[in-house]
Amino acid sequence: MSMSQAPQKFRPDPLLLIAAPAFLLLGAAAAAVAPTVEILVVLLLLTLTIFLFVFEVVEVDAAAISIMVLIGLISGASEAFGLMKPLVPIAELFAGFSSNAVISIIAVMIIGAGLDKTGIMNRVAAAILKRAGHSERRIVPAISGSVGLISGFMQNVGAAALFIPVVGRIAARTGLPMSRLMMPMGFSAILGGTLTMVGSSPLILLNDLLLASNKALPPEQQIATWSMFSVTPIGLALLATGIAYFMLAGRYVLPAGKMKPHEHARATHTMRYFQELYGLEDSVFEVAVPAGSPLVGRLLDEMEHEAHIRVVAALLPGNELSVGPSGLERDMAIKAGTVLGLLASPQHLTSFVERNGLELSADLKTFAEILSPARAGIAEVVIPPGSHLIGKSAHEIWMRKTYGIAMLALHRGGKTLLEGDGIRDIPLQAGDALMVHTAWDALARLETDNNFVVVTSDYPREELRPHKEKSALFFFGVALFLLIFTDLRLSLALMAGAIGMILSGVLRVDEAYQAVSWKTVFLLASLIPLGLAVETSGTAAWIAAHILSMLGELPSWVLMLALALLATFFSLVMSNVGATVLLVPLAVNIALGVGANPAVFALTVALATSNAFILPTHQVNALIMGPAGYKVADFIRAGGIMTLLFILVMMLMLGLFYG
Repeated sequence: MSMSQAPQKFRPDPLLLIAAPAFLLLGAAAAAVAPTVEILVVLLLLTLTIFLFVFEVVEVDAAAISIMVLIGLISGASEAFGLMKPLVPIAELFAGFSSNAVISIIAVMIIGAGLDKTGIMNRVAAAILKRAGHSERRIVPAISGSVGLISGFMQNVGAAALFIPVVGRIAARTGLPMSRLMMPMGFSAILGGTLTMVGSSPLILLNDLLLASNKALPPEQQIATWSMFSVTPIGLALLATGIAYFMLAGRYVLPAGKMKPHEHARATHTMRYFQELYGLEDSVFEVAVPAGSPLVGRLLDEMEHEAHIRVVAALLPGNELSVGPSGLERDMAIKAGTVLGLLASPQHLTSFVERNGLELSADLKTFAEILSPARAGIAEVVIPPGSHLIGKSAHEIWMRKTYGIAMLALHRGGKTLLEGDGIRDIPLQAGDALMVHTAWDALARLETDNNFVVVTSDYPREELRPHKEKSALFFFGVALFLLIFTDLRLSLALMAGAIGMILSGVLRVDEAYQAVSWKTVFLLASLIPLGLAVETSGTAAWIAAHILSMLGELPSWVLMLALALLATFFSLVMSNVGATVLLVPLAVNIALGVGANPAVFALTVALATSNAFILPTHQVNALIMGPAGYKVADFIRAGGIMTLLFILVMMLMLGLFYG
């Protein structure tokens, strides 16, 4: 900070000034009724935790770490001075970092990154684009079902992030506003997290919390933990409900916004830039060459020159896809049954298709993946002084075959020449700006080539490894096999798949580290000691006893419903992990108090903490809010009904399977 800058004054939130005394009074009330010193201290810690989480005085992970350290300091002082029984043994204070739940989350994130790195997830997205067409009634369930199923095996935030560009491309292609597509996708990602015990942080954490509860229970009351797919029937019902909800009521609860410039995918931005600056109007199309077409037998080069189009991909009968460097040969002969990926202006395309009797696809099918904006697009490169290409034409150097770039336009001296102006026969000069279609990996290689200066910087630079696809699928299968057919701990089974991804080269070690959300890891690991303190100090049992005495004799399902509503509320104002840690011990003790199954009561809490649709406080909701232009009112309107449906379906399914 410079000397001229005045230091900013701290301006506390007015709501915080009101809430702080209220929480102090709550703490004082707890002090008056707590039966033991240990319960008093835990109640004060719980009050402080909720206060920090709700008002975000500091980041939630920093708040959780602070609470963990505070528990350690209190426990250490208790041991030193004999003031009370330690809340958590000092030796177990940091055990959360090696817990089954934390290691499982790390492994799930790495496995998800490996599947994404190989392009498997992009292929899934391409399949959706291929089959869904342009109908909103088909697109919504296709996207929602796919992201929901994927979310069952990777973090729902990661699944939603993966599908955001997919939704963007579909919106740009179909003209549907992103506001009509993004919320069904995001809600389905959250719902998909309930499909398996590794789909969301609360469910991953659940078994660890049950084991912590077992430490305070006699042998005859030990709680059995849940298996990988114990929750799947409930999750499928919830996901189906969410999809059906948006199919039937989407037009009424979703904002009917219009397409805005910022809602287009990256490729759309790039295309608009070239349209405005150079008058380039080319788009990507897919055509099939039937038997009897005049194109059969013609050479690629002469066909392009006459038709004013560029071929950027081809699939000859019985051959693999031809695209990129060393892919397309300009002397390639067109055969009947060939499928071509073209770049052309609408007017040139129309005449080309009609003249040659071609079959134009309404959307990309064969090339949906290889020519998707995530893999390829239009870029701008400049010929620098000293380039070995100066004085040579694109034809001479076989630019498409050698460098993987198909030249669409040449800008020189304030003038732009397009396909049809003989641009591939013009000798290149220093300072020439070339508009080219290229795969992003080919463009990345050009950045290290002294013959070019790559102007376009806004493109996906991530290195995909499609050749590692089989390895990724194999180790994903290994993890699932160990989970389903062996008695190995969840963390060990998942980590076997994760380390397989690294050792087989699907991911580098540094990429594996980057794939992990360390914020989530520290949040989860730091809250585990608090959950242990709540249970072992007797606080959970004491609160449960008071709740039962106030409620009186009520059926078990009413108590489960009350817990579900409480967990739903907590998940809206604090992290779902924090809500799970606080409420699972309470649920276990309430169940024991009424003679119900504590595992089912705990599962109710872990499921209900995923019921976070009303406010953009859930990570997925926060993620989709900006790209789709949602307001809080949009979440309240659509999410309010979804919240009620979630509770209703969850309670019915729990009663059906575990009642």
